[in-house]
Amino acid sequence: MNDWFPLPQLASQHGAALDHANDLVHWVMLVLFVGWSAFFAYVLWRFRAKRHPAADAKGVTSHTSTWLEGAVAVVEAVLLIGFSIPLWADRVEHFPAPADSTEVRVVAEQFAWNIHYPGPDGVFGRTDVKLVDTQANPLGLDRSDPAAKDDVTTINQLHLPADRPVLIQLSSKDVIHSFALQEMRVKQDIIPGTMIPVWFVPTVTTEEMQKRTGNPEFGYEIACAQLCGLGHYRMKGYMTIHTAEGFQKWMDEQQAELGTETEDAVWQ
Repeated sequence: MNDWFPLPQLASQHGAALDHANDLVHWVMLVLFVGWSAFFAYVLWRFRAKRHPAADAKGVTSHTSTWLEGAVAVVEAVLLIGFSIPLWADRVEHFPAPADSTEVRVVAEQFAWNIHYPGPDGVFGRTDVKLVDTQANPLGLDRSDPAAKDDVTTINQLHLPADRPVLIQLSSKDVIHSFALQEMRVKQDIIPGTMIPVWFVPTVTTEEMQKRTGNPEFGYEIACAQLCGLGHYRMKGYMTIHTAEGFQKWMDEQQAELGTETEDAVWQ
């Protein structure tokens, strides 16, 4: 975590590059603030009324300010073309294959996060809006579909393994939401009617982060970063990052509750 510009603890593989770009932007902003403030103070002194009691129609003929503005434009172009665009391109052009990642569907609604795992078979079961029940089946999962028999669903509880790509398919049941994981440096708006993928690689388990922060109660939070209604303030979920073995154990427990046989299935 940077000492100059403190940020939430870092817990993802790509987060360091984003933090570096964020640091550069803030340093440039600081230089601009100091520079323009000094220039403003100089202008107030240089063109004070006592020194220039009468207005000068000719004005300033120096091109210094033009060169300064050009230099600022060059720095901003470097930040955009040299850092921001490559970072963005890396996130949108190099999505991991579903087979090589932990794929999860997250469906937002006022005011909860509905989580859907495909189960050990790796296939998401069919969902039907006619089966949606706010309390019993908020995703409308059709358990009569063979692919849905081992699917796991939770509300506001996202469980993931560390050191493995996570591919999350985001969608919304109602209005625009925004999926935000501060420690993972992930934030993605969710637009109704679309399925938007986002991916990252978590590197720090919840248990490790508890030790790092010295807070045994620490838990990763899923926040909605888009005002989505009167209950926006309470749209909060929790994410638990396990070791690979810990995640497998959690999934086995979920399968046991479903009564699904998983002796020959290993969750990847």
